Amino acid sequence: MKKRCAQYALDYIKPHSIIGLGGGSTIAYLVEMIQAKQLDVTIVTPSVTTAKLCQAAELTVVPMSQVDHVTVAFDGCDEVDGHLNALKSGGGIHTKEKVIATMADDYILLVDESKVSDTLSFKVPLVLEVLPQALAKVKADVLRLGYQVTARMSATSDGYTYTENGNLLLEVTIDSGTCEAIAQQFSAIVGIVETSLFYQIATKAIVVTTEGKRIIERSQIK
Repeated sequence: MKKRCAQYALDYIKPHSIIGLGGGSTIAYLVEMIQAKQLDVTIVTPSVTTAKLCQAAELTVVPMSQVDHVTVAFDGCDEVDGHLNALKSGGGIHTKEKVIATMADDYILLVDESKVSDTLSFKVPLVLEVLPQALAKVKADVLRLGYQVTARMSATSDGYTYTENGNLLLEVTIDSGTCEAIAQQFSAIVGIVETSLFYQIATKAIVVTTEGKRIIERSQIK
């Protein structure tokens, strides 16, 4: 299904454009297909792994710091709802992903049917990228809101997980609440760089089904 999703994504890539590519196995398939079709595009990515795949495929990759506009960007997510609100959890690069998403004319999520729900269930934690100096303060603020919060620990060394930006990651268990309310609550906490809730950012989702695909488009959401 991931290969099929990547195949459908090709239809949205324009020649001679700058495109954004996130991380994950579906994006890896998309890199292979861009190379196979010899598409003339320039790529910007928040993912070190994706950048290495693109370079190995001899595709043009430019640093994020040199780009202020992207024609289309593709990414995956852990869950997306019928209003194109999305939740990410694993990678810890959501701040950079949001930078690319918000400078793209089209930000398209690539998912299968199992990732789609009417409303986000928050089956995976909401991840906060936090300034190290604000760790205790942010944890206290989140606890006061009534949520459970833990710091993400490193799987390869003792201590915390640090992002490429030198910040820490907190994981928050969400039991209830609307996406709008949750987005507002966490955007008001000083010390949080960004959250992994993509509220009203995606413009489309390509959803692969057993029969083919369906497209969720923001322009068609009532």
